[in-house]
Amino acid sequence: MKTTFYSNGKLLITGEYLILDGAKGLALPTKFGQNLIVEKGNNQEIKWTSYDADGNIWFDEIIPISFITSSISVEEESVKNTLIRILRSAYQLNPEIFLNSEGYTVKTHLTFPRKWGLGTSSTLINNIAQWFKIDAFTLLKNSFGGSGYDIACAQNDSPILYHLEQDKPIVEKVKFNPSFSKDLYFVYLNQKQSSKNAIASYKEKKNNLETQKETINQITQLILTSDDIHTFTEVLENHEKILSGILETKTVKESLFPDFDGTIKSLGAWGGDFVLVISKKNPRSYFLNKGYETVIPYEEMIL
Repeated sequence: MKTTFYSNGKLLITGEYLILDGAKGLALPTKFGQNLIVEKGNNQEIKWTSYDADGNIWFDEIIPISFITSSISVEEESVKNTLIRILRSAYQLNPEIFLNSEGYTVKTHLTFPRKWGLGTSSTLINNIAQWFKIDAFTLLKNSFGGSGYDIACAQNDSPILYHLEQDKPIVEKVKFNPSFSKDLYFVYLNQKQSSKNAIASYKEKKNNLETQKETINQITQLILTSDDIHTFTEVLENHEKILSGILETKTVKESLFPDFDGTIKSLGAWGGDFVLVISKKNPRSYFLNKGYETVIPYEEMIL
């Protein structure tokens, strides 16, 4: 018997690192994601094969179930050991998954390039949580860590407002369909960022952020209710300035695209992955000339 699970990718429009401290963020599930197919296997092992968006195998390993159910140390950083840690955390939340099991054959398929940062890890964690019939937010907390907005995107097919209350995820489905969406683009910066490293850097630099957090919450609400591109642009530029001050880092426009005629906003881990571009004319030629080949219109990216 074959069972298939699927999870959406994610993009965080507002909030960024401040979500870790309770700020509200607007998050958008993407049309890209990852599936996970589970079939019965044998030899008391998991045969795991992962395919990239182009159909090529990027990970292919056999993991004995006894290795997941034991406490054998897996300190060294590798894709295999990361997967073992996630599976071990999942098993601890539902040990019955391996009762009377002869083994499994598992295949995963991404519909976006891994380097894009749309949620290779979060879609995997949510899919594993579905397979194990456990809470994905708990699995994330016990394995990778993070705010959990990406898990919320994995589980929802519409825009969401996301925040933490006493470390518990609060997810609210919202309407977000700007009339000027034809002027919105996502550009990949050719630099895959590590969420773990970015979060660690943020925690080192942050101070008392109550004022900034409240301002970000107001910006998020304005973004939701604004149907005017000028207001939308203005508040997002303000968002960039606030994060720039907190992180003591230049905005992406200042550092990479100072001559661009339009607005550019960082998304997620600053300095890599995608940026949101607001431009009255198609900016593809500008970014191609700068060496950035992935320019995706809003309608092609967002669910």
